[in-house]
Amino acid sequence: MSLLRGIKRVVCGLSGGVDSAIAALLLKKKGYEVIGCFMVNWDQKDETGKCSVDEDYEDASFLAKKLEIPIFQANFVKEYWNHIFTEFISEYEHGLTPNPDILCNKFIKFDSFLKHVQEKLNSEWIATGHYAQIRRKWESKDEEVHLIQSADDVKDQTFFLSQVSQKALRQVLFPVGALTKSQVKQMASQNDLEKFAKKRESMGICFIGNRKFKRFIDEYIEPREGSLIDVESRQVLGSHRGIHHYTIGQRVAVNNEHQHRGPFYVASKETRNQIIYVAHGHEHPSLYAESLLTGGPHWISSSPDGLDRGDQVECSFRFQHMHKLIRCRVQKENDGLKVTLVQPLRAIAPGQFAVFYQDDECLGSARIVQVGPSLMQQNCDRPIIDSDKVLYKYSRC
Repeated sequence: MSLLRGIKRVVCGLSGGVDSAIAALLLKKKGYEVIGCFMVNWDQKDETGKCSVDEDYEDASFLAKKLEIPIFQANFVKEYWNHIFTEFISEYEHGLTPNPDILCNKFIKFDSFLKHVQEKLNSEWIATGHYAQIRRKWESKDEEVHLIQSADDVKDQTFFLSQVSQKALRQVLFPVGALTKSQVKQMASQNDLEKFAKKRESMGICFIGNRKFKRFIDEYIEPREGSLIDVESRQVLGSHRGIHHYTIGQRVAVNNEHQHRGPFYVASKETRNQIIYVAHGHEHPSLYAESLLTGGPHWISSSPDGLDRGDQVECSFRFQHMHKLIRCRVQKENDGLKVTLVQPLRAIAPGQFAVFYQDDECLGSARIVQVGPSLMQQNCDRPIIDSDKVLYKYSRC
């Protein structure tokens, strides 16, 4: 990370974790005036009476004292509730599969936080501990920037940053983006920040914490019973207590008399009738699709060349953070996109985000609104291939 001309004060978001700790350390070593800021986005205790925000703030304060930098708190609980949580509940209620982390970055960490820094802390620049890189043509916040994958392929977080605005990214620094996670932990140990290197990494959705998802979601969505129906025979195989408990591709328990047939998985959902269609076998063709439709896309820079002329654009795609990139063809359709994959993928769900890449650059993303038809609906006569291994051949082929 080189020192950018004209930047003196940088406000670094401190989460209490090792990544933001090393981000602040690197900024200070580069000669910036660093101010720490701890964001409070959720403040409800879990059923044990514990609120992890308190512990994380203690760690962030310890770091600030160690680095001799000031630290402030910024409360975005109201904004988080309005922009993230209510949307999260609404989408689950309608049978969708939302991604609150993408929305949190879009509305909170790179919007509300940035505005707070500009208005309250007198800085035009923010930094976070995200594993991502910014490619700048010039060292200025007025020039177009590109979002680039981090040096660590496993920890790369550009997927979660794919809805962040160009305006915000021009004013962001990602100090750890050129490092691997192991290098970050090693740097913490070498700089007397061993407690951060050893701290357990937070996983999952922040407002759920250690609670069971079904128990948590039932606090906000009233359970409604419905039927589990075999996607092929249309036979009723059991019942459930709410479609909001399940997502596409998830294993589901059927009645005892059908369990001898082996595991069943969610193939599709009907919100109006509270019906879940289930498929026998992890690799059933009803779980696979090779096309999808999205809503309006968000491009971080300009839209891919040729797309606005109606051309098909070739790029790479993923809909889950840890999935490998798959080649695809994208073209405009109405106000959204039609995405055609070079190979079928399992368990793509409406509500998730399709995130697009060209080489090492994250181009942007769009919310998935429709998936399919599935391979079963196409009466597909092709086997499903993964790493040159035939996983399943549809019986009617």
